[in-house]
Amino acid sequence: MIVLFTDFGLAGPYTGQVHAVLHQRAPGVPVIQLFADAPAGQPQPAAYLLAAYAEWFAAGTVLLCVVDPGVGGARRGLIAEAAGRVYVGPDNGLFELVMRRAASPCCWEIGWNPPALSASFHGRDLFAPVAARLALGEPPAALASPTVPERHPDWPDDLAEIVYIDHYGNALTGLRGESLGPSARLGAGGQVVSHAPTFSAVPPGEAFWYVNSNGLVEIAVNAGRAERTLGLAIGTSIKILL
Repeated sequence: MIVLFTDFGLAGPYTGQVHAVLHQRAPGVPVIQLFADAPAGQPQPAAYLLAAYAEWFAAGTVLLCVVDPGVGGARRGLIAEAAGRVYVGPDNGLFELVMRRAASPCCWEIGWNPPALSASFHGRDLFAPVAARLALGEPPAALASPTVPERHPDWPDDLAEIVYIDHYGNALTGLRGESLGPSARLGAGGQVVSHAPTFSAVPPGEAFWYVNSNGLVEIAVNAGRAERTLGLAIGTSIKILL
């Protein structure tokens, strides 16, 4: 299985071209579209989102992950293995949290070069072919050499910021639910938000926070849109009020 985690969007040609390469290089391998709207050009918030949602997939899954503002520059291409899953993408911190939270992560710098490599679309030209070969059983050592990735020790284990706004206007944070107790209150958008276990526990129009189905602290409004009601956006800081 190949799982896509990108900021390419569904409008325009980018995601479709990546799918086409995967179909050509690994026919018959299922391709799952997880995120096409990861935080655009922002590896740090995307890293917390990836770490939470990758856990849903079994060991052996190949995750093709591209949030790559440095494409065409000096950043390297990586293959990373963490908790049995394999990740392919840029060396820009996108894999920082999945590797930090794994017991014995491994990392390789991609040395294989495709016959044609555009300067601006490594997701299609480099990372997708590598992901396809890995999904077909080729070992990382055939495509890459061991390396130490760029690390970001200043990134906290849990990020008290909004990292994603979903289709419903709910605001996901980089905080794991296990980092907060239900008595904690959050300062968000100039308001104080208390915990509730789910939407039905609060009246319509009321803001609250809860732990979503993938373990992240999420701010929502029952029958409303939290990002509009509270003025939230990716990068908005969250205050933890105990």
